[in-house]
Parts: sequence; C-alpha cells; structure tokens
Amino acid sequence: MKTKLKKASKTAIVLSASALLFGLTSCSGNMPISQRSGAQLWGENCAHCHNLRSPETLNDEKWEVAVTHMRTRANLTAAETEKIIDFLKSSN
Repeated sequence: MKTKLKKASKTAIVLSASALLFGLTSCSGNMPISQRSGAQLWGENCAHCHNLRSPETLNDEKWEVAVTHMRTRANLTAAETEKIIDFLKSSN
C-alpha cells in the first residue's frame, strides 16, 4: 500500500512539474536550444502530439527506443534527443 502511495505521489509531482515546465517553456522560444533543458525540450516537442506521461511509465531502454524513434518525426537534433532521453532516465 505504501509503495502504491509513494509511486502515485512521485507521479503526481512529476506530472505537476511537467505541466509547470510546459507552461514556462512556451516563453522560452527566444532561448537558444543549447541552453534548454531536457525537461523543456520534452515539454516543447513531445506535448504537441502526446499527453505527457510520467517518466516512470517506461524503463530507460524503452524511453531510449521511443525518443530515438520520434527523433525523425519531431525533427530533433542529436543533442536535443540526448537531453530528452537523459531527463526521462533521470526522472524514472
């Protein structure tokens, strides 16, 4: 029971932070991509087509495959892709 509550709390925190970051990133259009964090890039690029999922929903290997697959569809650079993958791995 405690594990479910702990996981639910962590998921709620991550989703809240993601929503906040997405709101903040809408103002980051003038910020160079090199200065944007993986969380910002995730919010800016992935949320256009997807509901943002908690990073816990997939393990590191599956996030790497998913983001790499989406790289071409979202027209992401290698650096952007790495930042997004690093953010997702560090958050799950």
